[in-house]
Amino acid sequence: MQQNKLPFIQKHPLLFGLMLIMAAVALFAGAMAALRLSGTHVRGGLFRENRLGLCRIEGMITDAEKVTSWLRELREDPTVAGVLLRIDSPGGAVAPSQEMYNAVRKLAAVKPVVVSMGTVAASGGYYIAAAADEIVANPSTLTGSIGVKMEMANMMGLMDKIGIAHVDLTSGELKNAGSPFKPLTDKERDYLQNLVNDMYEQFLEAIVTGRKMDMDAIRPYADGRAMTGRQAKALGFVDNLGDMEDADARLKQLCKLPANQDVSYLEGPPVETNMLRDLLSSALGFDPADALQGSLRRRSSAQFFYLY
Repeated sequence: MQQNKLPFIQKHPLLFGLMLIMAAVALFAGAMAALRLSGTHVRGGLFRENRLGLCRIEGMITDAEKVTSWLRELREDPTVAGVLLRIDSPGGAVAPSQEMYNAVRKLAAVKPVVVSMGTVAASGGYYIAAAADEIVANPSTLTGSIGVKMEMANMMGLMDKIGIAHVDLTSGELKNAGSPFKPLTDKERDYLQNLVNDMYEQFLEAIVTGRKMDMDAIRPYADGRAMTGRQAKALGFVDNLGDMEDADARLKQLCKLPANQDVSYLEGPPVETNMLRDLLSSALGFDPADALQGSLRRRSSAQFFYLY
């Protein structure tokens, strides 16, 4: 006589129960991932993680790639509710400062960005800060220094002493303007000054756009002067006075997070700086390390800075 086979659920009840639990866990995890990837906005939503981003900009600004890449990651990460931008920089080269400013603007269009100024956040450092939602400075932070300067070395005296002559063949009379191997003509000086003036106007326009300030309110104080944080606040160039903890508290407010709630920070890799090399580069108009590697001619030509 043929015996009836028992169903799996009766034959292995414990194993069947474990399989049900594993399936439920997998289903729940998949649902959570789908909801997170479906576009839950970082400024709100039930499934948002309470995590903030931290980006540090320190030392002289010479390259923007690491900072802009990190800011893009923070912008695209749906688990990051807002970003604290710590700036301790005297500024630096014009184009990298502008690239960082644009990266901060794109980030601020998606989630709150608050700047905490350290010892100095001047010139290019202030340029970048102007793109954030709010700026918090210490009362004695050195900031402002709104302006542009062009630096170049002139090596004619040295070359005369060591008996070296230099000859340039160019396609136009302004092609070699700012060369360290010849005097600067009046026409070249006017040409370079016009470049400086245009970059200066771009600086002012960036502040108008980022800070929502009137040009007439900015221009009287945009003559290269540095300001303390307290002076800058009185003039409308920063929003509040305080330290990094105060900036953190303000960021949590903008992200609608409780002030006493523990929040993890997502911090990018540190940007390596060499303060001595930065100072020498600024003073000489070229990078001394590059000079040792035989590229003095390339780096000793005219350079433009948003630099304190």
